[in-house]
Amino acid sequence: MVEPVGVEDDFPPRLPWWRNWKVMLPVWLAMVALVGLGLHFNVDHEVIAGGVLAIGLITNAFVWLLGIVALVPIIGPLIVKVLSIGLIWLLNAVGYLVAYVAIRRGYSKDVLTYRGITVALIIGIVIGFVLGKLV
Repeated sequence: MVEPVGVEDDFPPRLPWWRNWKVMLPVWLAMVALVGLGLHFNVDHEVIAGGVLAIGLITNAFVWLLGIVALVPIIGPLIVKVLSIGLIWLLNAVGYLVAYVAIRRGYSKDVLTYRGITVALIIGIVIGFVLGKLV
């Protein structure tokens, strides 16, 4: 059978559920509400963080939030680019591993200094990246 011309054009294309704001906004509101309830009832912070991470990864909520941030003119795409730079993630991960080992060995004051320097370095890289893109 031949399908009449224009029948497919009558309906707009349907977005996947993870790109639909009508789904993702309630997901984020539910995550925020569950975090609030967890903090109110003194649930372990690691359980709360694990739950948010699991829900965020399964539903692609983090990607949707980055997409919303990217909609902000000029600075939004820069923030998304900086957050997705692998070097920043690698520096932060190595910093956490070194801090964990140092705290186990009793160097907690040195860890504070080291983490402060690491955060300053990451902030400097981010500021340099943003200024480099704007200029």
